[in-house]
Amino acid sequence: MNNDTNKLFTSFARLFYPGFNFDTYSKRTILAMVFYQKILRINGSVPWPVHFTSKVKAPKKIARGTKAPGFSPGCYLDGRNGIVIGENVWIGPYVSIISMDHNLNNYFLFKAEEPIVIGKDSLLTTHCIILPGVTLGEHTVVAAGAVVTKSFPEGDQVLAGNPAKVIKRLEKYDFKQPIT
Repeated sequence: MNNDTNKLFTSFARLFYPGFNFDTYSKRTILAMVFYQKILRINGSVPWPVHFTSKVKAPKKIARGTKAPGFSPGCYLDGRNGIVIGENVWIGPYVSIISMDHNLNNYFLFKAEEPIVIGKDSLLTTHCIILPGVTLGEHTVVAAGAVVTKSFPEGDQVLAGNPAKVIKRLEKYDFKQPIT
């Protein structure tokens, strides 16, 4: 696309998602999100682009960083007790971030928990689950299918398993944007 077309597209997209950075997302994908979210009203109350197969509860209690949580297919984000997502957090397909849990003595009641906090430069890979009250430090990679039941605030780590545990230490995150 030429520069004028890019400006026109960005102006159009900002009507639906003000303040959102579209640089890393394809125009076709953003248009699909507008159709499903703003016209068909699937996740219509969410102020950022969300895949039509993802489900977001209580989006007002989700503080997102620079990415769009739920943009990947099949995600489940339950923000009722709060979710704080740092900058440059990548969330893969079918990830569940569940901030609220049932009372085990009365299933109609929910437990109040601390918000889930995911540190910047983290990666949540496919089918992982983050449970209520968990804090993940900066540059935490959660392996596919891992179930994170407790906090790992240290950072620079890979978590895997059920329940998740540290399986590897990482060097500091080195952000270098690829040349396009």
